[in-house]
Order: sequence, then C-alpha cells, then structure tokens
Amino acid sequence: MRTCEEPRPPNGQSPIALAAGQSEYGFAEKVVEGMFIVVNSITIKIHSKAFHASFELWQLQGYSVNPNWQQSDLRLTRITDPQRGEVLTFKELTWQTLRIEADATDNGDQDPVTTPLRLITNQGRIQISLKRRTKDCNVVASKLMFLLDDLLWVLTDSQLKAMMKYAESLSEAMEKSAQQRKSLAPESVQITPPPPSAQQSWSQPFGVSPNATSIGQYFDKHDMKESSYHLLISRLDLHICDDSHTRESGALKHGMLGGAIQLTFRRMAFDYYPFHRAGDACKHWVRYSKAMETRGQWAKKLVSEFQSKIEKL
Repeated sequence: MRTCEEPRPPNGQSPIALAAGQSEYGFAEKVVEGMFIVVNSITIKIHSKAFHASFELWQLQGYSVNPNWQQSDLRLTRITDPQRGEVLTFKELTWQTLRIEADATDNGDQDPVTTPLRLITNQGRIQISLKRRTKDCNVVASKLMFLLDDLLWVLTDSQLKAMMKYAESLSEAMEKSAQQRKSLAPESVQITPPPPSAQQSWSQPFGVSPNATSIGQYFDKHDMKESSYHLLISRLDLHICDDSHTRESGALKHGMLGGAIQLTFRRMAFDYYPFHRAGDACKHWVRYSKAMETRGQWAKKLVSEFQSKIEKL
C-alpha cells in the first residue's frame, strides 16, 4: 500500500454486484458475505514519504456474526429493512499475533539516526458493522471497533519522537481524506430515505406484511446513526526508556544514566465520530452520559451564534 498525495475518488458500486450482472444488493453479495476466511499469515507493507511500515498478522479469521457478535445462522447476520431500502451486516476479524514495525525513509526530512518502531500484540479482534443501500450497495455508515487484550509496549524516547513524526506526516493525507468524506456525506444522507413516521405507517395499504413494524424496530435497535471508529484496550503497560546515552556519550562521563517511566492504563478507550455535526444529539454514542447534555447545549449555543453572524454577513 502507498499513501496518496490527493485522495482518490469513491469506489462507486460494489464490484461483486457488477460482476454478477446486478446493480443492487442480492444473492451474490449474500454469498460473499457468508464466506468463512482463514489465512495463516498476512504481510502488509505501507510506503509513505516520511516512513515505511509493515503489518504482519498470523492466524487471521474472518466470518459473519449476528448483532450480538456471536456466530449463528447466516440469515441472522444481516438485517434488511425494505421500507428504508437499507441492510445491516456484521463481521468479525480475529488473529493470534500482530506485529507492527515502522522506520523512517532515507530522505532529508528525517533525522540521520532513527530507531525503528516495533509493536507486538497477542490475540485481538475487529468488529465491523456496515449499513448499505440495497439499490446500489453503497455504504451509508460504518462502525469499526478495534479490541485488544493485555498489551505490553516498550518505547524509547527516540521511538516516541519518531512516532510523532510519523503521525504528523500522515495527518495531512488523513485531513484531505476526511474533507472528501465530509463533502460526500450530506449527499448520501439526502439520498437515504427517512424512517417511516407513525402517520405514514397508518396510511400504508393492507397488503403490507405485519412484520414490517417489528423489522423496523429491530433495525433501529442495531442501526448506526453515523460512522464511527473505536479502540478499546483492556490493559496497556507502557514503558518509556531514555536512550540518550547512545547519542550523547558525554553524559556517561559524568555518571548520568538514562531513566525510565512506566504507565499502566486499564480499559482505555478512544471513540472517533468524523461526521458528527456540532449541536447534534449524542445519545446514540457508545459511551454516552448525562454529562454530555451540558456540552450539547453549549455546542448548540455556539452554532446558533455562528449562524447569526453568517446571516448578518
């Protein structure tokens, strides 16, 4: 894989549906989604202007699950609402070992001496939820949860500085990609038909299936209101060591040795909602609390003040 200077255009319709000669969610999509994938080892290499990295996975498994993240009948791994014209699918990826390594490239932007960044983790899994339109299979919203168990990470100060430089080099490309997604997000929201209201349900003809209401309620229970990304680490032991003596030999002459610091985090979580608009409700967030209501009122006030200024201009 290689990072792009400018974000690529959207992929468009599903290649599976096009290869099967269909333009909407159908039998071909269901067959591919029902596959159970087992791979002994995978190596992914990423090249960028500032660094090159590699991801190695062992004993990777991918399969479909029900909304409770349990393996069951494949018919229970998707929720289709004909009235909305949308379908929810749930996937899970597991692995035994993950190895991540990153190192700076040979250019003038980086320091001449850098320490490669390495991270080795044991068992982990990724839970993926997708909401797509049935007429063209385009993804409307997604939810990605990256779950890790006990994690031990030993970092030197030079590796920590290198990691910050790697993140800085990717921030520009990620910002451009986020701007592209945000510019396309309103269009997808407008095309998606809104959920039927109570008045619409009373006006439906008698030929509608009586299970339509129950399917809509089940769809709402597991629906993704907006795209989100989540990282959850059960326990993280972070050791940061000082390796300045390798670069400053004069410190050893004065008897000054490097130090170390140990940080332990339990149930550390990161939640990112890239498409959330200021002032919108947050009750559908994973870790919603009443404390966010005050923040929501404050955000709405700022948005209204901003809109009033724009109207004056």
